[in-house]
Amino acid sequence: MIENEINGGKAVDVILIGAGIMSATLGMMIKELMPQASIEIFERLDMVAGESSDAWNNAGTGHAALCELNYTPEKENGTIDCKKALAINEAFDVSRQFWSWMVEQQIIQPGFINSVPHMSFVWGDDNVTYLKKRYEALTQYHPYKKMQYSEDAAQLKEWMPLVMEGRDPSQKIAATYMDIGTDVNFGELTRAMITHLQQQDNVTLHLKHEVRDIERAENDQWRISVKDLATKDSRELNAKFVFIGAGGGSLWLLEKSDIPEGKGFGGFPVGGQWLRCTDDAVIERHGAKVYGKAPEGAPPMSVPHLDTRLIEGKKALLFGPYAGFSTKFLKNGSYLDLPLSVKLSNIVPMISVGLKNIPLTRYLIHEVLQTPEDKLKSLQQFLPGAKLEDWDLEIAGQRVQVIKKDKEEGGVLEFGTEVVAAADGSLAALLGASPGASTSVSIMLGLIERCFPEKIKSSEWQSVIKKMIPSYGSSMVKNPDLCDAIRAKTSAVLGLVN
Repeated sequence: MIENEINGGKAVDVILIGAGIMSATLGMMIKELMPQASIEIFERLDMVAGESSDAWNNAGTGHAALCELNYTPEKENGTIDCKKALAINEAFDVSRQFWSWMVEQQIIQPGFINSVPHMSFVWGDDNVTYLKKRYEALTQYHPYKKMQYSEDAAQLKEWMPLVMEGRDPSQKIAATYMDIGTDVNFGELTRAMITHLQQQDNVTLHLKHEVRDIERAENDQWRISVKDLATKDSRELNAKFVFIGAGGGSLWLLEKSDIPEGKGFGGFPVGGQWLRCTDDAVIERHGAKVYGKAPEGAPPMSVPHLDTRLIEGKKALLFGPYAGFSTKFLKNGSYLDLPLSVKLSNIVPMISVGLKNIPLTRYLIHEVLQTPEDKLKSLQQFLPGAKLEDWDLEIAGQRVQVIKKDKEEGGVLEFGTEVVAAADGSLAALLGASPGASTSVSIMLGLIERCFPEKIKSSEWQSVIKKMIPSYGSSMVKNPDLCDAIRAKTSAVLGLVN
């Protein structure tokens, strides 16, 4: 490995910024691929997984495109585009394989993931027509063969009794049902991985440490300036490879690195709120994740859903999220985050996106101005009998949607995740949000392929990766037997419905 000191600063092989699901996943992979590598993890909070990875800051949905309608848009010709849904579905199966491998290695326990059916639920003639077309399009592909569709009130009552109670019998409704859906506690999963990493040689976690600067050092390395928020001491380190996985804080640090590939990126923060049920009787009567259709102009993270959660062994019921606007890039961030992120390199894309996304702006203003009674009306579209006194408002996590340059439009707003890497692969940053944590394994695999292109071709690395992810290099969408075999095994190891 590299020398211990370079120009007075401690030298390590890998620095991971942020102790969330992405850094934990990448750290696990790197340690398996390079057992002797020295790794330093820096987290500005006093806890692991305190921001977006925390169980109460995200939906906990194992995003596999089973119920999320925004992943299957309707084209102008009326057909359904399944491309994104198929990619996300396979990516979640990749995550399940990696998690199963960790369970088999006794690195983690399987309780972080539980079987919770995934449903799509719509009302109105146009939406019902769309959902039926979506069902017919998806079930042409083997991973979706077991999806069920119904417009029958009796069937829907069996799937979601609480949602059907008190509903107008004349209302045109439909739903799809997948019993292989899951609820995932990404906070618990992240903490288990970080705990394991801490037990390995040459791995150190630093809580309450904030990375203040990133700049090129000698020998094609990176110099990282870090401040200990407890002692107020500052120090510098040098690293061969740096990963910026700081959630909403990644954009600011990417700008600090000054890599050409990071020029022109901006961020648009979107906050979230949940209604959390306080009535145990109501909570017990619902047992699914029921996703509806997003309002016009709403970001994908604001798709309304009635959400059964299993957190620390206790069942919970959430509805939302309700979007909000804040200039913070992190839940524990600063109101100066957005204005300080504006640079000469990204001001044109940001202005362009602002001018072209008036419906989003109008939607966010509407959400911010909603009263508790307004929020109840949204809930009552899913639960006609809902009462305001049975629900408390909770603040969810903060997300930053990616703004990137576009030659034709000046700038575009992206709602997925974006990996930005230096040309030499020595630094990479993850920007964006959904589906994020659910596809973290595929995202980090892609990052490794970009940043370590020669090493990943070696038979040694290929062998290690295939032990962790048996389907690596093959398509589960195109290979039904492989899909069935992988799902059967991971279901058994993780204790899930097959």
